[in-house]
Formats: sequence, C-alpha cells, structure tokens
Amino acid sequence: MKRIPVKKIAYSAVVAAMYFALTLLLQPISFSPVQFRLSEALVMLPYIMPESILGITIGCAAANAFSTFPVYDVIFGSLATLIAGILTSKIKNAWLAGLPPVLLNALVLPLMWYLLGTDAAYWVNLISITLSEAVVIFFIGVPLVLLIKKKVPSLVTRKAFLDETPADETKEN
Repeated sequence: MKRIPVKKIAYSAVVAAMYFALTLLLQPISFSPVQFRLSEALVMLPYIMPESILGITIGCAAANAFSTFPVYDVIFGSLATLIAGILTSKIKNAWLAGLPPVLLNALVLPLMWYLLGTDAAYWVNLISITLSEAVVIFFIGVPLVLLIKKKVPSLVTRKAFLDETPADETKEN
C-alpha cells in the first residue's frame, strides 16, 4: 500500500481552509441569488498543482454545508468542483483550463435549484452563474495561477515540494 506524503495532506488542508475561509468570509456574495464566489478562483490551482484537487473539493464541501440547501450543495456542488478540478488539471493551456469550472457550475447549480423547485428562473440563473463564474475564473483565477507559475516555479514542478524522500536522504555519501 502506497503511503501519502504528509506534505500532500498538509497542502490539501491549506487549500481546503483557504477555499472555506474565503467563501464564509464573503458569505453575502458567496451564497446570494447572484452568486459571486471569489474562492472559486482557487479551482484553477489544479492547472499547475493537481494535488490541490482534493483541497478544493473538501473546501467546497465544507463551505456548501452553510448554504441554503446544504445537503444538495455539498453533494452536487462539490461533485461539480471535483470534476472541474480533474478536468482543469488535464488541460495544458491556462485560459482553456478555466472552461471546466465555468461550464460545470453554470450547468449544475441552476439545474439543481430548478429541480428542487426553489427557482423557476432556470435561464436567468444559468446566465448569472456563467457570467459570475467566468469573471472569477478568468479575471482572478487564471492570472493567479499564471503568477504562481512565474514567481514560484518550485510549486509548479512539485518535485521539491511533494517528493516523498527528504532532500538529505537522496544524496549519496
């Protein structure tokens, strides 16, 4: 059985905490009818650091527990975030990598609200979520990952950060 390095677990916990804290700190706009969740910018992290997928998913699930429909949001919202993170990590262009979170949230959230019978304005919600998610992803998330990629390349290569063997043990005496 392969052991998960402590650094990977710690990294996921930090990402989850950041997502959760940003969402709750900005709760009035994170859960409003015109949702503008700035923490969604973190969904771009898997583009440069695939190990952040677990963190954004857990952070999203924890934050969604405080929504108007906690059970459904935890299940479907977090699933949309998980799938968006996986797809984002597979795309090689930062601008194209922003499409999965925008499209998945735009499709899943309004459909969930509509099926729950809480909102008959499916098309209005679809347009609203698409626009707000696109603004967060393309004006904050993509520039954020491009900045990290440029300024902190060691995080992008992940070798030094996530290597299971400490650097001292890899050197031969």
